[in-house]
Amino acid sequence: MFGISTFEPLRENQRGGLALVNGNVYVPYGSHGDNLVYYGWLLGYNATTLSQTSVFNSDPGVANSFGGIWMSGGAPASDSSNNLYVLTGNGNFDPANLLWGDSFLKLSTSGGVAVTSYFTPSSQAALNFGDQDLGSGGPLLVDRPGTPQANLLIGGGKEGIMYVLDRANLGAFSTTDAGALQTLTLGNSIFSTPAYWQNTLYVAVASEGMSGHLTAFAFDSTTGLLNPTSTSQSSAVFEFPAPTTSISSQGTSNGIVWAIEITIPGAAILHAYDATNLGIELWNSATNSADQAGASVKFTVPTVANGKVYVGTATELDVYGLSPN
Repeated sequence: MFGISTFEPLRENQRGGLALVNGNVYVPYGSHGDNLVYYGWLLGYNATTLSQTSVFNSDPGVANSFGGIWMSGGAPASDSSNNLYVLTGNGNFDPANLLWGDSFLKLSTSGGVAVTSYFTPSSQAALNFGDQDLGSGGPLLVDRPGTPQANLLIGGGKEGIMYVLDRANLGAFSTTDAGALQTLTLGNSIFSTPAYWQNTLYVAVASEGMSGHLTAFAFDSTTGLLNPTSTSQSSAVFEFPAPTTSISSQGTSNGIVWAIEITIPGAAILHAYDATNLGIELWNSATNSADQAGASVKFTVPTVANGKVYVGTATELDVYGLSPN
């Protein structure tokens, strides 16, 4: 039966980050180790009173439901109109019955949460069958005013294909992926959220058992899309899961791309790369024993605030800043 499902804390697991949008906190859910039956829930709460304001289920009421909102710890993205954007994982796909497995979703938050636009790859059935979650990666919104493609949504998953979509119309489903503005095959799985700075997209890829690089792609000023030939990549490789990066800068200069290397069960390693050339590593926390971080935790993201970089680990919170010397 469609449209009937119950939130069960035993089965659901908060996998993604939180999003604070228009006075509401949105909490995404996947599962505990794919133990059935679970759904892709997105629950909204008033940030002041903590009263529940909305409930969304990406794959409701089917015996074999999934549709988890995993995104490797990434949070839902939001735009200036308070729309939310998420990627879902393996699950049923049937828009007529509001089943949104392996899809990009644009969600209105006015009067509850509801799908207003979507994109689903032509390979959805194969992704679902082969445990190739589209939603292993997170969504990135890129605004480039005055360019041919001014408002973009970018992301991808285990299949290793990065999709570039128009936020005004995500493109729905077609057998040829005609609704996507661009598809870019990266040759490795995406378990991260891309980052953007100064006309450049940064993304790290790595499959289980196969390492990959942190890579930069530039936008073409004529087409407004990504040049498929990378501009630079890190010399170091990252094991699964490749990191979601953060970027610090002084306006349009001195950009630094921060990435956490996971070495489970070893220490996390914080890397700093020149944003104009990822082949230049400026520093990493493994160089000096005094800079060593705590034990690695997968899907952690460096937080940059007030001139410092914060790294969460299994045993401690590490804070990095300029050396007094």
